[in-house]
Amino acid sequence: MSETVRVAASAVVVRAVRASGPGGQNVNKVATKVELRVDLAAIEGLGGDARQRLRALAAHRLDGDGRLVVTSQLTRTQSLNLEDARAKVRELIEVALVRPAVRRATRPSRSSREARLSGKKQRGAVKRLRDRPGEWA
Repeated sequence: MSETVRVAASAVVVRAVRASGPGGQNVNKVATKVELRVDLAAIEGLGGDARQRLRALAAHRLDGDGRLVVTSQLTRTQSLNLEDARAKVRELIEVALVRPAVRRATRPSRSSREARLSGKKQRGAVKRLRDRPGEWA
């Protein structure tokens, strides 16, 4: 993450569950899928705007208590899935830390407007040439 943003260990709840997908008979015995729940309110060093952006980014991943739920079943090992889930949380926080650029309304220049209109006139002239002679006198 960032040097200023920290997710406290007390804010993270890790749960291992049985994964779907590849693994053969092993998938029925071993809980390799990792479910990571992070309390967004307990993330340290996150500003108000960044916290709102994070909440908006993770809106579909929030549980009933407002905690971020991230799952990973990418690999067949629990430890690698835990690393992957933590990386997903890290990426979300990094994206939330980036302040979006402010859009400033601009107007097209005079030459670009004239170029657009002359292009439209040329296109109309080409279409006019497709008519039968004498119809547009």
